[in-house]
Amino acid sequence: MAKRVYQAWKGSNIFLCSGRLIFGPDARSLIVTVLLILVPAVVFCTLVARDLLHEFHSHNAGYAVLVVAIVFTVYVLVLLLFTSARDPGIIPRNAHPPEEDISYESSGSAAASGRPTPSLRLPRIKEVLVNGIPVKVKYCETCMLYRPPRCSHCSICNNCVEKFDHHCPWVGQCIGMRNYRCFFMFISSATLLCIFVFAMSALNIKFLMDDHHTVWKAIKASPASVVLMAYCFIALWFVGGLTGFHLYLISTNQTTYENFRYRADNRRNAFDKGCLHNFLEVFCTKTQPSKNKFRAVVQEDPPRMPMRPMPEPVEQSGADDRRAKVEDDLEIGDDILKLSQRRDFYGTEDIKRRGSDGLPRESAESDFNLGSDLQPPLGESDTRHSQRSESLGASPRVASYNALHAFNYYVSDPKKA
Repeated sequence: MAKRVYQAWKGSNIFLCSGRLIFGPDARSLIVTVLLILVPAVVFCTLVARDLLHEFHSHNAGYAVLVVAIVFTVYVLVLLLFTSARDPGIIPRNAHPPEEDISYESSGSAAASGRPTPSLRLPRIKEVLVNGIPVKVKYCETCMLYRPPRCSHCSICNNCVEKFDHHCPWVGQCIGMRNYRCFFMFISSATLLCIFVFAMSALNIKFLMDDHHTVWKAIKASPASVVLMAYCFIALWFVGGLTGFHLYLISTNQTTYENFRYRADNRRNAFDKGCLHNFLEVFCTKTQPSKNKFRAVVQEDPPRMPMRPMPEPVEQSGADDRRAKVEDDLEIGDDILKLSQRRDFYGTEDIKRRGSDGLPRESAESDFNLGSDLQPPLGESDTRHSQRSESLGASPRVASYNALHAFNYYVSDPKKA
């Protein structure tokens, strides 16, 4: 059976309902968050709102407090589910590095030997223009892609997330472009719920003080109200402070990651469109569809064409050496040919110098220089030499043999030279 995308997912996410719900690897912390919301709400509805039913007996106003508490709690839990179970804006991974950005460089050892070996090299950082301001984008080696502006790789989920804000352990999910609106509505609604529970608990203590005339008797009459007031006061510092911080981020069109990472740079924000347009961008724009189809069948990658290796450059020094070697061979061949001519010439002159008694005759023409162009006089020796050459033939093999034999003859006896 063919696998689906969520079954072959390379990230650290947890999928439920056949890939319809996607959570982070720390999704178990979501249970703690649900209990922190649900338990105080149940205590308030059963112990505090029940007492308020008798205080607002006219027009059944006490039931309104109970209904608001229940609806508000369900609303916060639904926002929590939408935040943690939704794709935050994960960018699909590439199966191969982008070929249009691949360049080649020679390794150190290969460069030393004079034979460059091509190796892959991708620039780590590139610059793109956003609203006329240069913004650096980095290459992600895990996902094998250049991250779009405002994108970052989450080390916990092991995914590149668009408009990455942070990874929230309380919701067990990354906060990115597709779930940031739900996240802000979740923390702001939780803040309002804390304020509502705190106010109603304080109002119940006030009614009890009117009946018992002392604070201690009022606390003894409804200790749950005091516990809820203390709990909501502490929680308000966290969710309330977080809500105020994200209001500032929205007004300046920043993310938590950008605010902490680039705070000391004091550079201009390329994404700031003004306070009003920044709020409209977050709350009044349509959520983009997910770039991942988790329930789709995994498609096998088509076979890639092998990369053409770079042609090796012709080494100029090697060509020069070969050219010099050929020139040396030609010079040696000329010298051998001249030695062969000298041998034929002196063989003829030696016969002329010898008389009938076999003694050699001295000649003044015995002095000459090695390597000079010899012009032997025309005579009988030339006729014999030409006849001998014609009889042997003018094949290159015979000429080379004669030249080599002459060279060995003069090298073996330098006096004859």
